[in-house]
Amino acid sequence: MVILILGGARSGKSEYAQRLAGEMGRPVLYVATATAGDEEMAERIARHRAARPAHWRTLEVPTGVGPALEAAIADAGVVLMDCLTLLVSNLLMELGETVDEERLAARAIAELQGVLDVCRARGAALIVVSNEAGMGLVPPYPMGRVYRDALGRTNQWLAARADRVILMVAGIPLELKT
Repeated sequence: MVILILGGARSGKSEYAQRLAGEMGRPVLYVATATAGDEEMAERIARHRAARPAHWRTLEVPTGVGPALEAAIADAGVVLMDCLTLLVSNLLMELGETVDEERLAARAIAELQGVLDVCRARGAALIVVSNEAGMGLVPPYPMGRVYRDALGRTNQWLAARADRVILMVAGIPLELKT
């Protein structure tokens, strides 16, 4: 089972994903891709940690998620990755300002393929949280457009492979694919 949960900022994506993961009744491994680059982000990460059930295991990994997941999955029956948005951002920072959208999307898709492979091999459900970044303004700078477009392509790639796709709007889940 692969579930993609999309939405804008503060749409309720993470909370809904956590609820779904908990309802599956299997051990959960939470894969966090955020890095604390400043104090505000460190506070956000701390709030996310506090919101997760204490018995869930957490893997904090900004890139190279597939190999790290392979080493950490153990008995997890559910893998919750929050979020693809930050994974793509982390890849952009690794690749640098001269990267083009196709190369960034290819790298992100390769990361996701590794995660899918591990989950399928272990029989674990996968829930991925991502932002729907294409509904807002067009970024005024080239790197922002590369990021937005690569994330959009990566979301499309995963949605095509997902069993369920859910769009969160104002805390309300809208089933796009079941």
